[in-house]
Amino acid sequence: MIGRLNHVAIAVPDLAAAAAKYRDLLGAEVKEPRVLAEHGVTVVFVRLDNTKIELMTPLGPESPIAAFLEKNPSGGVHHLCFEVPDLINAAKTLTEAGAHVLGDGKPKIGAHGLPVLFLHPKDFDGTLIELEEIKPDLQPA
Repeated sequence: MIGRLNHVAIAVPDLAAAAAKYRDLLGAEVKEPRVLAEHGVTVVFVRLDNTKIELMTPLGPESPIAAFLEKNPSGGVHHLCFEVPDLINAAKTLTEAGAHVLGDGKPKIGAHGLPVLFLHPKDFDGTLIELEEIKPDLQPA
């Protein structure tokens, strides 16, 4: 069902400082910050040859990332994002097998402008999973 690993998301308390570490210390290509108001975060993508890293920080105290950073003040891995060719069918298969889709169960548009859903960490050994619909002929930046 899942395709390739699209990105690993890391919650960070200081987005500019985190981006600078990846750019200046590790020599990675770091994109410009993007505000995702619907998700309550500002993100920066770090491009790698085989995947991406999404650095994310909360937009405000109501952001789910704010709660994550309260528990993990230094930041840390927040979720893994896997590509799927058909998000609705993937969600149907997973819920029929007992997995829980977070929120209202309806896809939202993610950072790449494509539909995404999140799966409850309790169903995946404590790891929050994001599924992103990727059509074979359409690869996100």
